[in-house]
Amino acid sequence: MSEQENKGGGRITAGMDDREQVEKTADRLRDELLLTLEELDRRRERAMDVRYQVRQALDKNRDLLIKAGGVALGAVLVGMVVSWWRHRHHEELLWKHRREALRRAWEHPDRVASHASEGPIGVELGRKLVLIFASTLASAMAKRAVQTLVPASEQGPEQQGRKRLGLRINQSPAHA
Repeated sequence: MSEQENKGGGRITAGMDDREQVEKTADRLRDELLLTLEELDRRRERAMDVRYQVRQALDKNRDLLIKAGGVALGAVLVGMVVSWWRHRHHEELLWKHRREALRRAWEHPDRVASHASEGPIGVELGRKLVLIFASTLASAMAKRAVQTLVPASEQGPEQQGRKRLGLRINQSPAHA
């Protein structure tokens, strides 16, 4: 066996000595590294290019955007038709509401302004108390959550109890 075959050399490196082989390998690796760096630079530019990103997103979601636009256009058209119909039938609707109000006033003169019947006073009072309790509980929970999430101030314990009203202006003595 020859020395070239022992080194694993082939036809390409058959006529070269060790230094030339190392230089060729280094040149090949350098070229591959430069190609890789160029590709990374191209990908970085694409990642930071807002127009390219928007174009890609539009291309990917074109069908979904067309459907969403169609639904939005349909909703606008339905709104316009309903508005037009209400405008055309405004007088008719106004007289219908007035007839209903007169009918309610005739049937229940003590509840002229109300559409729905009110419950007994105990039920209404209980409902209001439950609402007061729920809002107080929610407020306390929110306050506790804020106190645990926001770090405590740097003031000493004697200053935490006092509250100052008005603007806090740092006043420092004048330097001569």
